Amino acid sequence: MKLAVIIATFGRKEQLAHLIEHLARQERLPDEVLVSAPDETHIQVYETRKFPISIVLGRFGLCAQRNQALDQILERFDVITFFDDDFIPEDNYLRLVEQAFLEHLDWAVVMGHVVKDGARTAGLSWPEGLQVLAAERANIPVEPKIVDHVGAYGCNMSIRMKFVGDLRFDERLVLYGWQEDIDFTSQLRRFGRVIGLSTLRGVHLGLKTGRVSGERFGYSQVANPIYLIRKGSVPASFALPLMGRNLAANLVRSFWPEPYIDRRGRLRGNLRALAHLLSGRIEPEYIQKIAA
Repeated sequence: MKLAVIIATFGRKEQLAHLIEHLARQERLPDEVLVSAPDETHIQVYETRKFPISIVLGRFGLCAQRNQALDQILERFDVITFFDDDFIPEDNYLRLVEQAFLEHLDWAVVMGHVVKDGARTAGLSWPEGLQVLAAERANIPVEPKIVDHVGAYGCNMSIRMKFVGDLRFDERLVLYGWQEDIDFTSQLRRFGRVIGLSTLRGVHLGLKTGRVSGERFGYSQVANPIYLIRKGSVPASFALPLMGRNLAANLVRSFWPEPYIDRRGRLRGNLRALAHLLSGRIEPEYIQKIAA
């Protein structure tokens, strides 16, 4: 089995260097690592004798960057693992991914268990993430818990490539994307199961650099789920509760916002998207017209 890792990055050169160095510790090394960035200002020179590293430049936005990497390697690998540039995988991660796909031919997508997600908090530094990962090793279950999902969490997800074909990430979900991972992987359920595996573990630092503004993100929290429902790739039973929870959280917490989340900006974006929805207009790309 040939396995590649794709990392789409933007504005996180130091973090990306940490991750590439960390991947050299994998018990099962990747056969290639592809770094996808808009231009050379977002990367530096990476050197390791453990695996080849390819740099793919030219496109901007998470979906576009993932697609330009997919186009480079589609027919050369059996499995592709997507890591966010602020995700730290356990050292056995890729070995367990390979094992899972070899043993379960009906699995199309596999994602791991995020033992701590800094996206829900102020975020974690690289040393803090390593400490969390080390502390959680004692809690790894002996028998894996296997759970079916509508789609996978994009910070760490692996795809059986023979099912991908012409499928690509939807580039109408511009900039940060948001729910682009669910959209892409949910469409693979017609070929096989989308699985969460409890023994496959890592930490998502949830760095705030490289992300979109609060108002832009808030717009996407409403516009993207509605767009994906209309597209038919994500069921309303998943997307509408997600949208409702975000709306409620932004409304309530706008009175006492967390210092690391622009709740009021998100709420403004929510309301703008709702106004567009009521007028019959749903355009995920509209966030490019909102001030950064």
